[in-house]
Amino acid sequence: MIRRPTMRRAIVAVLASASLLAPASTAVAQAAQTVPVRVCDYDWRAGTWHIKQLIKCAARRWDSPGTPDQAVSVADCESNLNPRAYSSSGYAGLFQQSTRYWPVRADQWGQDDRSVYNARANIIVSVRMAHAAGSWSPWAGCA
Repeated sequence: MIRRPTMRRAIVAVLASASLLAPASTAVAQAAQTVPVRVCDYDWRAGTWHIKQLIKCAARRWDSPGTPDQAVSVADCESNLNPRAYSSSGYAGLFQQSTRYWPVRADQWGQDDRSVYNARANIIVSVRMAHAAGSWSPWAGCA
């Protein structure tokens, strides 16, 4: 698959200007662009314990709704903490992000060009989405 990040950014820019994907504020858009590659020093590929620690760390960093343990519970409910989880409905990764909307969400929350199966990216996008929503309501079945 050929990646065309400039084309994706152009499409996102057009949609954002049409207010379809506009972030809640300019501060959110600026913050999304400044996400460091390493949020916490846990390698999600090292196992479930590391995934849990990474989720808790991200939940504390972005002040997710509820407790860090609630963020872990949502991921556990959605995927059994399996970064390779896939549903036939088109949802994938730890927090079962929609594969249809993943490229736009990943770009919006500072994880562009990362796979939905990249647990670090999935965690960051999901925790930041929950923070912006003020709840885990996008994951209503598990929140």
